[in-house]
Amino acid sequence: MNHPSTLALIHTSATLVPVFQKLCAEHLPGVNAFHIADDSLIRDVIAQNTLTPRNARRVANHIASAESAGADYIMVTCSSIGPAVEASVPFTAVPVLRVDQPMADTAVRTGKRIGVVATLPTTLDPTADLVERRAGFAGRDVRIEARLCEGAFDALMSGDADKHDAMVAEALRTLIREVDVVVLAQASMARVVDTLDDKDKCVPILASPPIAMRYLAQIFLPGGHAHQK
Repeated sequence: MNHPSTLALIHTSATLVPVFQKLCAEHLPGVNAFHIADDSLIRDVIAQNTLTPRNARRVANHIASAESAGADYIMVTCSSIGPAVEASVPFTAVPVLRVDQPMADTAVRTGKRIGVVATLPTTLDPTADLVERRAGFAGRDVRIEARLCEGAFDALMSGDADKHDAMVAEALRTLIREVDVVVLAQASMARVVDTLDDKDKCVPILASPPIAMRYLAQIFLPGGHAHQK
């Protein structure tokens, strides 16, 4: 099988472009990567409190555009639009990956009690649902503890990052004691993990970007052996 050579990354925030540029340089040296960013997608999901059919079509259009631009592999980096990403797979001639799927698969392999934490319900529900479905696909019996940090996202949007981080940290400290592994539904929460004491990090805490990039490295680089469902 030929290894793909061009990766398209689709984001719902332009702030993620430099984050993933750095990850690409680290994990995918020599791979041609390009980015499509449209923050109106996530704004609409938050305003409607759901992924509407209109927004799902726009996600599919971005994926089709990435394929037309020459991508032979596409990854979408926002969990909130995950269902639209999966829905586009049958209509796309190249593989399309949700950024959180490799993380969900890792969580399912790691433990039976899986904690999922988010600051938005529109992200929490699709992520918990994905973990549950990937567990079923792997034939694993899991119990999911979903935890919403209510008010944390509003604090972040109003410029109070410290309040956001404190709320997420408190939720993590509580959840860690109840589960075997914790899944961060939003990669933006990963920086909070770095502020926790080592004694609080007594189970694995998973963030999607680095796990997804290691997964892609197995596919893109010679000698890679990851399988694509």
